[in-house]
Amino acid sequence: MVVFMNKQDQVDDEELLELVEMEIRELLTSYEFPGNDIPIVSGSALLALEALMKPENKNIKRGDDKWVDKIFELMDNVDQYIPVPQRMTELPFLMAIEDVFSITGRGTVATGRVERGVVKLGDVVEIVGLRETRSTTVTGLEMFQKLLDEAMAGDNVGVLLRGIQKVDIQRGMVLAKPGTIKGHKTFEASVYVLKKEEGGRHSPFFKGYKPQFYMRTTDCTGGILSIQTDQGEEANMVVPGDRVKLTIELINEVACEEKMRFAIREGGKTVGAGVISKIMT
Repeated sequence: MVVFMNKQDQVDDEELLELVEMEIRELLTSYEFPGNDIPIVSGSALLALEALMKPENKNIKRGDDKWVDKIFELMDNVDQYIPVPQRMTELPFLMAIEDVFSITGRGTVATGRVERGVVKLGDVVEIVGLRETRSTTVTGLEMFQKLLDEAMAGDNVGVLLRGIQKVDIQRGMVLAKPGTIKGHKTFEASVYVLKKEEGGRHSPFFKGYKPQFYMRTTDCTGGILSIQTDQGEEANMVVPGDRVKLTIELINEVACEEKMRFAIREGGKTVGAGVISKIMT
């Protein structure tokens, strides 16, 4: 993580900037981030943008403008502090479907970001989640209007599927290598429930509570079957700020697996987050 403190141009007092930076570091530390080590850069995004938009600054360089230099400093810290993520190309192929299009004369295209693995033209894949699992063949791959022979983890692609109609596939399903993932309805999870101050619920919830569970690109209603504390003791309710173990049952089968993260939402706001610890059914 790298932090950018915006609107520095509104503050003349350097001591005030230092105080805000200290408060940010304390907040990061309270959430178990390395608050003393994380780079913090202050600047003004608006003034940097205005400088870049001037016709005479078309080829602006380092040292030409104070506020643009702050953006250069920010990106230098991003390059130095944040490691380049490794693409998970060795794992079995999986792509969560974000959108579906029908192209006249060609067929149905599912779009999304390849989460892991590699997919090639002619590969057989399974459509998993929300409905019965079915198999199809990849007959086309396209990324930013360029045709591809293969797509790998991290690529945002459109996948043309043989024999699939638009009504057969929807957002929230996944394309995966056959046999590598299944749809499930019931699982155990470790969950943190957000406090009121963090934008979460103002009141406790009990067994039978039915929020929305967001996993990859899908959202599905589910119910709380049981509640346990971190010590393994049965509980009847969950208070905002608690860390608990929940047994959850979804109304539809969703493609999920152990160690997968999800968000819990209610009324348009996030009220909790969790990690699946055990698949049950």
